[in-house]
Amino acid sequence: MSVEDGVVSPVHDPASADERPAAAVRVLVADDHALVRSGIRGLLEASDLEVVGEAANGREAVDAVRSLRPDVVLMDIRMPGMDGIEATGVIAGEPGAPRVLVLTTFDLDEYVYRALAAGASGFLLKDAPPERLVDAVRTVATGEALLAPEVTRRLIERYLGAPPPDARPPADLTPREREIWLLIARGRSNLEIGQELYLSEATVKAHVTRLLAKLGVRDRVQAVVAAYEMGLVRPGAA
Repeated sequence: MSVEDGVVSPVHDPASADERPAAAVRVLVADDHALVRSGIRGLLEASDLEVVGEAANGREAVDAVRSLRPDVVLMDIRMPGMDGIEATGVIAGEPGAPRVLVLTTFDLDEYVYRALAAGASGFLLKDAPPERLVDAVRTVATGEALLAPEVTRRLIERYLGAPPPDARPPADLTPREREIWLLIARGRSNLEIGQELYLSEATVKAHVTRLLAKLGVRDRVQAVVAAYEMGLVRPGAA
């Protein structure tokens, strides 16, 4: 069943407040359809995630972030007033900003690119299986970024037939950082990068932290965008 249906069948009863782990991920759900919000809430609360609030538009989402301080915002795109992309940009500029996971029916390259450029840490479609949504929230809550495979294809398609980019990678990138950047752009995790380059996962993480700082981006998703913009990866490359 898709998330968009607004009706879910939890595999177990939602945990009570006493049973819920103290470190439960706090989630804000922003969508202009009450039924969808209700369905997502039921799905998340049937796992170990805590829904701390709901918002019916981008402005409400921004206000809720400031008052509730969630860890992750599940953000729809098409909402009245302030849309999800504009709200994502505002939220990304907040002190201690939460991670934003875009959850939408729109997978056009325009929406994908604008959402990621605004500061979203992930992009997922509403027809994703429920368990995939729960895993995605957990992933972005840890500071990792997430691009669904179909979204990655949309991102690559944006650059098909595009002229050579004007931007260039920072001159102070080391050969190792360029190597790791390329593997990030190809969808490798830190563990997979370490296995491929014979490095410890901790060493890879340190390289990634320095790489993001040099690129001037906040997470791996934006590093992937930068890889295409700066010509590190060419469209259609494996």
